[in-house]
Amino acid sequence: MSNIRIALYQPDIPGNTGTILRLAACLGAGVDIIEPAGFDISDRNLKRAGMDYIASAALVRHVNWERFEGWRATTGRRLVLASTKAALPYTKVEYRPDDILLFGRESAGVPDHVHDKADERVLIPMVEGQRSINVAMSAAMITGEVLRQTFWP
Repeated sequence: MSNIRIALYQPDIPGNTGTILRLAACLGAGVDIIEPAGFDISDRNLKRAGMDYIASAALVRHVNWERFEGWRATTGRRLVLASTKAALPYTKVEYRPDDILLFGRESAGVPDHVHDKADERVLIPMVEGQRSINVAMSAAMITGEVLRQTFWP
């Protein structure tokens, strides 16, 4: 099992969150949901997307950003934010096996005070004129790179 964690900042779309929970369960990653979410965590769309994998996902819910940051401070883990405002491609970072990968709201990303707390900010390069990649797809791409560097032989 890896020690990598995927953190979702106030997620908006239950289907994306369910997909990320399924991804994490299959890859042995933990998931942190930083509330408030834009949906009821017991939402049927979340359950449908996560299928029976949700039960085996290592999920931790944090009531707000401050509680998440307090928890993170006790762990000493590095926070790596995926952001369209970043300049560093996600493939150019040397990841650590206990990194926390932070993904923002589908509708708005993360606010500046959260952006400023990140230890690293990474970008998935895209063709000009495109806004962003689906958060679940972004999580899969970056988590795959982290595991390639730190866990998979």
